[in-house]
Amino acid sequence: MEDITLEQAVELLLARSPQPQREEVSLMAALGRIVAADIRASFDNPPFDRSPLDGYALRAADTEGATAEQPARLRLAGEECAGDFYAARVMPGETVRIMTGGAMPKGTDAVIRQEDVETAGGEVRIPYPLHHHENYCFAGEDVRRGAVLVTAGEELTAARLAVLASQGVATVPVWRRPRVAVASTGDELTMPGTPLAPGKIYNSNLFLVAGRLRELGCDVEVMDIFPDEARPAARHLAKMSAWADLLLTTGGVSVGKKDIMHDVVKHLGAERLFRGVQMKPGYPAIGYQRGKTMGLALSGNPFAAYATFELLARPLLAKLAGRKETALPRRKAVLLDDFPKESRGRRFIRAFYEEGRVRLPEQHASGSLFSATGCNAFVDIPPGTGKLETGTGVEVVLL
Repeated sequence: MEDITLEQAVELLLARSPQPQREEVSLMAALGRIVAADIRASFDNPPFDRSPLDGYALRAADTEGATAEQPARLRLAGEECAGDFYAARVMPGETVRIMTGGAMPKGTDAVIRQEDVETAGGEVRIPYPLHHHENYCFAGEDVRRGAVLVTAGEELTAARLAVLASQGVATVPVWRRPRVAVASTGDELTMPGTPLAPGKIYNSNLFLVAGRLRELGCDVEVMDIFPDEARPAARHLAKMSAWADLLLTTGGVSVGKKDIMHDVVKHLGAERLFRGVQMKPGYPAIGYQRGKTMGLALSGNPFAAYATFELLARPLLAKLAGRKETALPRRKAVLLDDFPKESRGRRFIRAFYEEGRVRLPEQHASGSLFSATGCNAFVDIPPGTGKLETGTGVEVVLL
């Protein structure tokens, strides 16, 4: 397909891409991973009735009528710290010293704070009456057995890991991280740290794309810069396709003499899914598939590479990661700045969104990336739109 809409391109990528791969990982290594199946509580948590404070466990009935002048007097029968277990039953007229988190001894139904009592000669004096289940935490108060702790498709945060740990979970089923092989094409490119010869530029796209992939939790293999020769580039990509879920390149997609990615796709024996996406910047993007491996060839212009990565690759990566939602969130907003250019075709411009308002930087050229560093959204401008003035309502794509 050629000259298709962004929505059609994304739909093709999602329809043709394989399902995510499941694996089991240790709980300590699971932060940021997407859960592959619902995980339920196997027991009530806490697993026993317990004390919420340091004090004395007792029978509330034994404190009826107690006052500071005439306190209830209970015999100290024993002591229990958190992690211990007082096995005997507490009889009427007895109390057990208990620490925060300790299991409530049999026969007790309330706890009085340690600082509220007086002790002398093995006796504990209670200066006021307590109610049934006062200062008392029940088994299952946090989580009931059978409750869903984490739902398939959710990301494992530190808090969710802690909940799973409280259930004794040691390993979790997750979707394997997307594996992405990244390269840039172009004889003009030089890696940072190397002197810049005349006519050369430093390769920023490689750092942009590889960095974003790592921010999104992907496993990334960074390949060398590909010279403007189709067959060697195809050989490198073919080798990586045995490992990668996605081959991602920048540059070489337009119609110039050395735009090699058209021939690279052919030499790979890959199926081209589309060429040309109705958007600016990044129109020349190419989507393809080689076996189970997906391929995206993006523009070499820095902001064009950034925009097409976010709008084309992000939904695909979300699916490969097993996320519930693949679409980027959208919001309605009001412009706080003018955009003086007309948009004959659909255009995405960098922006900063906050609470229904959106600001624009001064620079919008596709070759410029610096002005995008403080942005968190794209304004989606429909085709046939004239100049945009301050106060205009727009739709933004959140990044």
